[in-house]
Amino acid sequence: MIDLSGIAAGRSGSAELLVAPEHTAPRVGSGRIAVLATPVLINLIEVAALAAVEHLLPSGYQSLGIRLDVRHFAATPVGLRVTATAEVVAVDVRTIRFRVEARDERELIGDGQHERVVVNVARFDERVRRKTDGSIAG
Repeated sequence: MIDLSGIAAGRSGSAELLVAPEHTAPRVGSGRIAVLATPVLINLIEVAALAAVEHLLPSGYQSLGIRLDVRHFAATPVGLRVTATAEVVAVDVRTIRFRVEARDERELIGDGQHERVVVNVARFDERVRRKTDGSIAG
C-alpha cells in the first residue's frame, strides 16, 4: 500500500503560460480561431496538478492523469497570461481528485475536475514493455 498521507484535501498547485502562437487552436489542430487551444489548457491543468502533489509521492512512484471533466468557456488571445490551479479535494487509495480552474488576466476561462492515479513506475514500465512486445492481448 502506498503512503499518500502527506497529500491532504486543500493542497494546491498552479502553473502559468503566456499564450503564444504555438498555443493556439490552429497550431495544435483543434480549431481555426487563433486563441488558446483547449488541449493546451488541459495540459496546463495537468501541470498544476503535478505541482500540487508530485513532489510528495514516495520514490519510484508518479501520478498519471486518468480523468478530466473540464469546461473551457472563454477565449484567451495571444499575449495574455493564463494561470491554472488544481486543488486536492480527496484522496482515495491511489486516486487523487482535484478541483481545477484556469484564469487569464481578464476572467475565469475554465473549470472542472481532474483525477490522477499513483503508480509504481517500474511496474508501469514493465506493463508497457509487455504491451509493446505483444505479451498483453487486448
